[in-house]
Amino acid sequence: MITVQYAKAFPNMRINAVEPGYTATDLNDHTGTQTVEEGAEVIVRMARVGPGGPTGGYFDAEGSFPW
Repeated sequence: MITVQYAKAFPNMRINAVEPGYTATDLNDHTGTQTVEEGAEVIVRMARVGPGGPTGGYFDAEGSFPW
């Protein structure tokens, strides 16, 4: 919920949390079910959210993810 608190404290910024999914990385000995590029897609998409975009939310590759 710190994401929500930051979003409230800084209303001129878009602050969101992102769940990239189970990504094959060194951390899990490359056992993830998706590539790094696939996992990064939602991170990049949310980093590019414009001034009218969502804030205080939790997102995965498919969209808004419930807290």
